[in-house]
Amino acid sequence: MLHFWIAVNKARNDSTRDSRTRDSSGATDRGTSSGVLRPLNARSIALSVLLGNHPPELPGRAFVGLAELFGIQAGTMRTALSRLVAAGDLVADDGRYRLTPRLLDRQGSQDEGRRAPAGRWDGTWHTIVTVEDQRDLAERRRFRSRMANRRYGELRPDIWTRPGNLGPPPVEPDWIVISGTLDGVDPGLLAQRLWDLDALAEEAHRLLTEMATRREHCDLDDDASIPELFTTAAAAVRFLRREPLLPSQLTPPDWPVDEVRATYDRFEIDHQRLLRRFLRTA
Repeated sequence: MLHFWIAVNKARNDSTRDSRTRDSSGATDRGTSSGVLRPLNARSIALSVLLGNHPPELPGRAFVGLAELFGIQAGTMRTALSRLVAAGDLVADDGRYRLTPRLLDRQGSQDEGRRAPAGRWDGTWHTIVTVEDQRDLAERRRFRSRMANRRYGELRPDIWTRPGNLGPPPVEPDWIVISGTLDGVDPGLLAQRLWDLDALAEEAHRLLTEMATRREHCDLDDDASIPELFTTAAAAVRFLRREPLLPSQLTPPDWPVDEVRATYDRFEIDHQRLLRRFLRTA
C-alpha cells in the first residue's frame, strides 16, 4: 500500500520563478587522457574558485593572478568577470566579486556532496511534479537546476524523484510533492534507470587514480602546480555534486564514492593550502 504526503502550493512567486542557476563549468568537455578532466576557461576558473571559497568573495586581482597561472590573459579574465556580473552570476562591489544568491544554492549542493548521507532509509521515495503549464525555457532550466542541486533523477519531463534518505524536499510554488513507498517497481532497478551507477563507479575509479597521480607528481610548494591541482579538484567537485547520494541499499557492491570523498578531503587540504597562500599574495 502506498503512503503519501502531498503538498500543493499554486501561488505564484515571481522572484522564485525568475531565479536561475547556470552550470559553472563553462568549458568544452574535450577531456584528457584520464577521461575525467576538462580544460578550464576564464569563466569556469572564476566560478570554481568562488564556489570553493567560504565566504564566496575575492578581489579582482586574485582572479587575474590565478588566470595568469593558467596562461589566460588578464584582459580575458576581466571580460569574463564583467560578463558574469551582467548575467547575474556575480556581484561586483569596490573591486571585489561575490556569488549571487542563485549560485549559493549550487555551492550548498556542492558542499553537501562532500559528506556521505547520514540519514537512515526506510524505503520512502520523494517525488516532485511541477504543475505549471507553458513554462518558458528559462523557467524549465531553473527547475532542472533545482532538481539537480537536490539530487533528484528525472523520471519523466517535469517529474523528478529520489530515495528519501536525504529528508523531505521543500515545497515551492506550483510543485506537487509526494512522499511514500513504492509499489510495482524494484527500487534498485529504478535507481539504475535514474542514474547510470556503473558509469559513475568507473568515473570514481578514474578520479581516484587522477588524484593519486597529481599528489605524487606535483610540487605542493610551487605555485606552478596550482593549475593541475585546481583542474583535478574541479573534476572531483563536479563528480561529487552529480553523485546522487543514494542509500547503501541501492548502490552496487564495492561502491567507490565514499573513497572518492575521503581521498578528495586529503587532496583538498594540500590544494587549498597552496591556493590560499597564492591568493593572499596575488
